Amino acid sequence: MTLTRAQSTTLARSLDALEKEVREKIRASMPQLADQKYIDLVGVVYDSADEAMASMQEEVDHTLLEHYLEKLKAIEAARARLDSGEINSCIECGDEIGFKRLHAYPFATRCIHCQTLHEKTYGSEAAPRL
Repeated sequence: MTLTRAQSTTLARSLDALEKEVREKIRASMPQLADQKYIDLVGVVYDSADEAMASMQEEVDHTLLEHYLEKLKAIEAARARLDSGEINSCIECGDEIGFKRLHAYPFATRCIHCQTLHEKTYGSEAAPRL
């Protein structure tokens, strides 16, 4: 079943809001020279514990940035699926992905049945969740 114009508009607005939120998180996670928070942390290293803490914080920041960039890619892919009219078609079986599911999770590419099978099959593999 094709989404109604109102449903498509709702999903587009949700994607816009998610993108704005992610971009704000990216900006907030980037080191800001004005407040010196990052430079203060890693610029003055007094001992190996300080160095380890600074290194760990740098890794956490890098991981968060990667997560946010992956989320932006997922938003872009969902927007492309919406534009092509395929956002509510399951990539596995072609059945409909319900609007309620898409509204809650606009990145969904599988119907609930196929997603359940996918998680049972590949659930033990480490995969980031967006």
